[in-house]
Amino acid sequence: MNSRGVPSTRGVVFMHCCPSALAPHVEWALAGVLDRPARLQWTGQPAAPSHLRAEAAWTGPIGTAAALCAALRAWPMLVFEVTEDATSASDGERLAYVPGRGFHRSLVSVSGDVLVGEERLRGLLTRARTVEEYQHGMADLLGTAWDAELEPYRQGGDGAPVTLLHSAV
Repeated sequence: MNSRGVPSTRGVVFMHCCPSALAPHVEWALAGVLDRPARLQWTGQPAAPSHLRAEAAWTGPIGTAAALCAALRAWPMLVFEVTEDATSASDGERLAYVPGRGFHRSLVSVSGDVLVGEERLRGLLTRARTVEEYQHGMADLLGTAWDAELEPYRQGGDGAPVTLLHSAV
């Protein structure tokens, strides 16, 4: 809990691919949400030459991940993921953005598994007319296409430095 009695959580911003000219704008957008300066340690992104990548751990109130994504959506050429850990008052989540594909939002268990709600599964069962439609729908619910597109960028981050960001309380 922060000083205002609002439950807090933590997460990570994975800025997988950012044109170098946008790096200061990304930092300003993150700072605007976290209400304090955000200075990331940018490194080259091997999967996209002339682009940068960075990771930043953050702490803040529940809902910060969605607010960070909303701030980053101003630049549709970015490739990023933002996670938010579960708390006693909220589920964990992962929000992923890939240009041309848009956002995918997943609930995430404490062990890192993607959780798919009962109502979403029932909806898929109602809509799917064939095995192929069911398989495609299940892959969509799990974010398989986003993971496939993000994987080359994720590998570029192995061993990269992580910046710690904290929301003002």
